[in-house]
Amino acid sequence: MTRTVRQIARLTPRPVRPAGWWLDGVLLVATAALTLALANGVFLDTDIAVRDWVDAHRPDVAAIVAEVFNKLGQGGQVLMPVAGLLAAALAWRARSVRPVLVFAGGFLITYATIGPMKLLLHRGYPHNDEIPHPERLFSDPAEGLAYPSGHVANAIIWYGVITLLLAGLLRHLGRPDVSPAVYRTIRVAPPAIVFCTTTYLGFHWITDSIAGFLLGLLLSRLLSRVPWDDLPLPALPNGFDRPAIFNRPAETADEPTPVS
Repeated sequence: MTRTVRQIARLTPRPVRPAGWWLDGVLLVATAALTLALANGVFLDTDIAVRDWVDAHRPDVAAIVAEVFNKLGQGGQVLMPVAGLLAAALAWRARSVRPVLVFAGGFLITYATIGPMKLLLHRGYPHNDEIPHPERLFSDPAEGLAYPSGHVANAIIWYGVITLLLAGLLRHLGRPDVSPAVYRTIRVAPPAIVFCTTTYLGFHWITDSIAGFLLGLLLSRLLSRVPWDDLPLPALPNGFDRPAIFNRPAETADEPTPVS
């Protein structure tokens, strides 16, 4: 009796740069150390000084420009819709469910980490005059969701997802790959702009933005390691479990392997 089985590649983490887990450990320790320092009153004077300085050096025109560029970090209104459209386009073009898994991974990793931290630490926002010391952690149990900055963390995570999906879509469209310099620009420039504008507009304390950067980079590295094309899936109709992300269509022929 002859049957067919689908070969499943060995699950090996994708490479990241810098390689190894040492940077992940540094980012995790740095996030924890910053949080502990803030809980003990360290850096609060710096936060207040930065807030007061940007408040005194923010003319109307600069504020308008900064608000426009700050929208680059809006997860629900900008980043998730863009990533969702790319995932849908790649899934349709590649006839595979795997691009949707990438989008779902970005969604889950942000909501399982950033949101709970905000709810646990309840830090007030810089211009909340209704509480005596909004710069402190646990200062605003009712509405304090400042720490860490979701805008900054979302920008780092979602632009990583967007570049991954965009590269896969270009391959399946038969278009030349975008140069590594362009991908680096997409991944680096928007988060840097969001970091600066979020702080400059006084939406967050500067340590909120730093924590968002540390956490976002850590989570983005974790997502980048996932071998999306090799994740074991049940056999789906019309081969919709086929690889779709990393290889060109000619390199991902999904032929069953006969065995006896």
